Amino acid sequence: MPVRQLPPVNDTLEQQQRGWACIWCRTWLPVGLSTDLGQQRVIPETGAAYLWFPRECLNTAACAEREATFR
Repeated sequence: MPVRQLPPVNDTLEQQQRGWACIWCRTWLPVGLSTDLGQQRVIPETGAAYLWFPRECLNTAACAEREATFR
């Protein structure tokens, strides 16, 4: 489980939802070089429930620096 609260799924890119890019800094994540934050279930107000699969960078300090550029 993530230490930080995940952003709302609607505020993320498809690449972040699928675990291809870091949930925090949007950096592309090669296989095996990230931390899996667990399968997340979304139950929207309308429509069917679905799953998303956030991951984050292993180097959290570098990730935080990159994330600051998106704010």
